[in-house]
Amino acid sequence: MLFASAFSLSVLGMVPVHAQSKVTVAKDGDRFQLMVNGQPFVIHGVGGTHELKALHDLGGNSIRTWGVESLTEPVDGKPLLDRAQELGLMVTAGIWIQQQRLGFDYDDPKAVQAQRDAVRKAVQTYKNHPALLIWGLGNEMEGPISDGSDVRVWKELNVLAGIIKEVDPNHPVMTVIAGTGGVRIKNLLAYCPKIDILGVNAYGSGAGAGKSVAQQGWDRPFILTEFGPSGQWEVPKTAWGAPIEPTANAKAACYFATQQLVMDDSKNICLGTYAFLWGHKQEATSTWYGMFLASGERLPQTDAMSLAWTGHWPDTRCPKLASLSTSVTEKTVAPGTASTATAVATDPGGHPLQYEWAVTEEIKVAGVGGDAEALSASHPECLSGQPGPSLTFTAPSTPGAYRLFLTIRNDQGCATTANVPFQVK
Repeated sequence: MLFASAFSLSVLGMVPVHAQSKVTVAKDGDRFQLMVNGQPFVIHGVGGTHELKALHDLGGNSIRTWGVESLTEPVDGKPLLDRAQELGLMVTAGIWIQQQRLGFDYDDPKAVQAQRDAVRKAVQTYKNHPALLIWGLGNEMEGPISDGSDVRVWKELNVLAGIIKEVDPNHPVMTVIAGTGGVRIKNLLAYCPKIDILGVNAYGSGAGAGKSVAQQGWDRPFILTEFGPSGQWEVPKTAWGAPIEPTANAKAACYFATQQLVMDDSKNICLGTYAFLWGHKQEATSTWYGMFLASGERLPQTDAMSLAWTGHWPDTRCPKLASLSTSVTEKTVAPGTASTATAVATDPGGHPLQYEWAVTEEIKVAGVGGDAEALSASHPECLSGQPGPSLTFTAPSTPGAYRLFLTIRNDQGCATTANVPFQVK
């Protein structure tokens, strides 16, 4: 198999130690391959900067960041780049490019020049670090809900890519777009010849992203730079508009399938993937995208990625939720209604399970494109009795939209989650 040695190298996460990494994109016939210091490298990556030792142990070999400020943030007591190098992890270093929706004006020459200067400074600062893999120039800078028709963005992106190449000829330049719709790829082809790699963020359509970029004429390599469960904009909703979140175990199946399909269907142009998110965040809910809980336990999505990267399950696995049934699921109930819930779960390793339930409000203001959201208020007064696989609770007294959350943990640092929306009226 062409580039067969790439699999073993990337699975082990081993990159030869050099004073500076030299990364190129090779082409053999119609197939692209990332080369790190002369060796094939397939990206088995995640977006995020936490739990790097766990990533290494589970078979990952790369992380992606969104801004250069992350490169020196402390991880396990050391700057991120240094800690990544210790673990044999390569870093796609994001350089944040301003977005018009957030107030940036591409017709303001002072603002444009300031951004160019910032890009040049970032590349000069970090270009020689041996853990550096790729420059990630921008993330959805065209706007996550635009069609990519503003050519000013693409023209300036090409200027910025040229600055990077001038300062650092040893690492490819990638830009990242929000899906493959609109005229994004058409404009990239027309205005961005200095972009080496196309990154695509895609969720429900992630498995087919490589085919889509190829069908639109993209003639360079591609990386699936964010993928995971279907987004909150892609799933069914309740009658009152609340998105229905898949369980963590259902998400795990989605991560695995997307990884396998995109690597197989787009093998000639796909250099690898970055699963989202190796950490936790509030977006739609507190659990929609995170592959870890805020309290640190890893979720079934990490098991799935480990299986995809290495070909085998990790030694310690997360609990499996077979079912969650409640008397309020996707229903409207009166304030104070007595309600019930029952979960059926097992642990693959036979470890004891602990159950945690919570009633929270639906988010008040939804972010756009991953923008920050406030955590939802919790209502512990609705719960009573000792936590276990079954629960008796009361609906909140105040009308509104709510969710019942379930978290199941074992004693090995692993967990699974689920939630159901309901309305009080």
